[in-house]
Amino acid sequence: MKKLAFCLAPLALFVASPAFADDEMKCNPEGSQAEMNICAWDDFQKADDELNAVYKKAVAYTKKQDDDYADQPNLKGAAAALKKAQRAWIDYRDGHCEGIGFGARGGSMEPMLVAGCQEELTKKRIADLKALMDDGETK
Repeated sequence: MKKLAFCLAPLALFVASPAFADDEMKCNPEGSQAEMNICAWDDFQKADDELNAVYKKAVAYTKKQDDDYADQPNLKGAAAALKKAQRAWIDYRDGHCEGIGFGARGGSMEPMLVAGCQEELTKKRIADLKALMDDGETK
């Protein structure tokens, strides 16, 4: 979570700027850079909300897998492996997308680049988790 806060700091600073003082500022993909930044942030938040829901299902799925091997402790560990992988994936996503933001470091487009990258990788992670629950089958 520290990395997420670090990566979103530029967006938070931008959102807190006087340009966002107007409560009427909304997503407009064809509008100003500030409006496009809001769109990118909204899209990432929707993907992140979906990821959280799918991850909860994946945790339940892996716990059931572990429960199926209650009498064989050496075969358990699916839930712990998922948790470890998710933490590593979040670190990867946030670090990678921070690097993508360097393409416009300090510019008004940086938050859009970071949020767009995070949305894209988050959607891929959702697909990966769904595939895990389908025993490796892809949708």
